[in-house]
Amino acid sequence: MSTPTRRRRAPKDELVPLPDALEEIGISRATWYRWRDRGYAPEARRTPSGRVCVRRSVLDAFKEELEAA
Repeated sequence: MSTPTRRRRAPKDELVPLPDALEEIGISRATWYRWRDRGYAPEARRTPSGRVCVRRSVLDAFKEELEAA
């Protein structure tokens, strides 16, 4: 009799806290809010604990877009 094998799930997309994301991008919080209001900033979400975070994949794609511009 064989033992059941477990499937590995794909790693979850890491949530980066907003202050860390802003540091990576190199902008201030005020600039981020201005960009957000204009529809330019990366999508961010509020966690159940109240923190604002950006998904790692979204942040990386946004940084690539900034470098290409």
